[in-house]
Amino acid sequence: MMSRIQQLDAQIANMIAAGEVVERPMGVVKELVENAIDAGSTRIVVSITDGGIEKVQVEDNGCGMDHIDARLAFLRHATSKIRVQNDLWNIHTLGFRGEALPSIASVSKLTMNTSDGNDATHIVMEYGKETAYEAMACPAGTSITVEGLFYHTPARLKHLRSASYEASLIQNLLVSFALSHPEIAFRLFSQDKEAFRTSGNGNLLEVLFQAAGRPAAENAVKIDLNDFDYRVSGYIVKPVITRASRTMEHVFMNHRIVRDFKLYKAIQDGYGNGLPAGRYPLTVLNIDMDPHLLDVNVHPSKWEVRLSKETQLEYLIRDGIHDALSESVPVPESKPVIRTPYYHPQSFDAEELRPKDMPVSEEKTEQTESIRNRQNPRDSQLIQKQETENTEPIPEPETIVTSQSAILPAEESRNTAETPVQSEIAQDNALLSHYSVQEQTKYKPQKKSFPMMDVIGQYKGKWILCACEKGLAVIDQKRAMAVAETQKVIDSLQKAPVMSSLLVPITIHAGSDLVSRLGVINDQVSCLYIHFEPFGSDTLMVREIPSWLQDLDPSAFLEDLVDGFRHEEKVDALAQLKKEMAKAISLRSQNTNLGKEEMQSLLTQLSQCEDPFVTAEGKPVFVIVDEKTLARGFR
Repeated sequence: MMSRIQQLDAQIANMIAAGEVVERPMGVVKELVENAIDAGSTRIVVSITDGGIEKVQVEDNGCGMDHIDARLAFLRHATSKIRVQNDLWNIHTLGFRGEALPSIASVSKLTMNTSDGNDATHIVMEYGKETAYEAMACPAGTSITVEGLFYHTPARLKHLRSASYEASLIQNLLVSFALSHPEIAFRLFSQDKEAFRTSGNGNLLEVLFQAAGRPAAENAVKIDLNDFDYRVSGYIVKPVITRASRTMEHVFMNHRIVRDFKLYKAIQDGYGNGLPAGRYPLTVLNIDMDPHLLDVNVHPSKWEVRLSKETQLEYLIRDGIHDALSESVPVPESKPVIRTPYYHPQSFDAEELRPKDMPVSEEKTEQTESIRNRQNPRDSQLIQKQETENTEPIPEPETIVTSQSAILPAEESRNTAETPVQSEIAQDNALLSHYSVQEQTKYKPQKKSFPMMDVIGQYKGKWILCACEKGLAVIDQKRAMAVAETQKVIDSLQKAPVMSSLLVPITIHAGSDLVSRLGVINDQVSCLYIHFEPFGSDTLMVREIPSWLQDLDPSAFLEDLVDGFRHEEKVDALAQLKKEMAKAISLRSQNTNLGKEEMQSLLTQLSQCEDPFVTAEGKPVFVIVDEKTLARGFR
């Protein structure tokens, strides 16, 4: 009798492992580039087709492999980076698990050409099976090509997003690698066009300039902190330049790309109130430490790590950033920064550490072939000195018929014998169906009605007090104004607004990945009457703006709008407009004493808003104190 428990064969085991190691094309690029860095490469070239879904190729000039190692590399848990158990506590390389190559090879067609300078080998693996193994001539280094990723695992393939989105993830990853290793020359080609490159001269500020643009590099502040266990070095950008997401908040540990939200919080605490609410700083920080303090063996993807003495590091980063910004620009504080002293031992024993759906417009397929490449002379000087209506009628609701004759085919319905009981049921069903259809035709979803309110007065220029059927309504005056004004702008978008031509066009450093998605971006922001144009290979430009945008900070709003496309294929431009308008109106509006007619007019405007109950950020516009609650206070 065959036992029910069977050991999986290598191919199935590798496919299971691939689910954790390789989730999308970006994961393939990450693993292959890490291997190239571990091989001592000074030049790494990444080429992708259709966002890496069709093809990924990584070429390096590292140490390469001989024919024996080349074959062993495709065995699971075969690695040159650790030998014994203690090596797990002293990892100096980015890779060490020996899972990447066999996992990738199990879900793709992988071709590897490698040479150590003497021995060159050509290997082809097709979905876990070796189909070619031979000697060949090739330069020192390694070239790996991955094609047809996930073609034999369609469940994984269908969860990938568009090619342009996958390409943007890969470019963001290459930017992170370049910032963590400025001494390596990186090049990225997408659809045979160069999308990103660095010189590899070790100048971190130059890479920051290429990744985030000239304003970020001009406002960069150098960081160099250390204590007994850690050294933190890199750049932080003054809070005059911020982002709507963590896209440019980079933290590396021993030059390893990691995600650590406690350290992100420490960075934000260091900025204090100098960082506007809902905004994120631009930082490039590398943390050097003894490998014994860092446990990288947490997850196969190696994004997550565990850190000893993490609180100590948090205080070091927080205090260091605060001090650096205080010297360069005054940073207001909401609360004093408390310095936490630490006892630093004279010696360190490593052994102690063991233990909603909408139709989406089709992507534009035609892209501008020629993009002007312009370079501002200030850019090179900066780098050298320091080390960018639906008009169709609403369809009638479908008639829901519940009679049996309508459900059954005509032939079958005719042949069905009716019993007296069935006949009664059929008559009842027909009657119910008649009323049901009438009700469903008339029914429309009811909005929550705005309560009738009579103005009583105003308190401190902040709150409007009103009497309503349910009790006493207390209205936040600023929020009510923000909602009413925002609704006016949204209503004005029903027709083309007055456009203002800019004497100096607004330019936004977007990166070549977003420039390549320009057609999709313009489709999604067209509801705001905003149109981006390419300006160079990695910059977007706006020549004219709607008149209502002058009430905001146009540059900041447009930059945030573009930044949203770095993480998402679709961005709700109207929702973002509502939030930004509400913020701007709230900031510029002051506590104002209003007359009774003015307050009543504001209430009328509020009642006509699409959603008068909450702001764009989800905060309540008014609260109602019922009679029971009031009476309770007088007991």
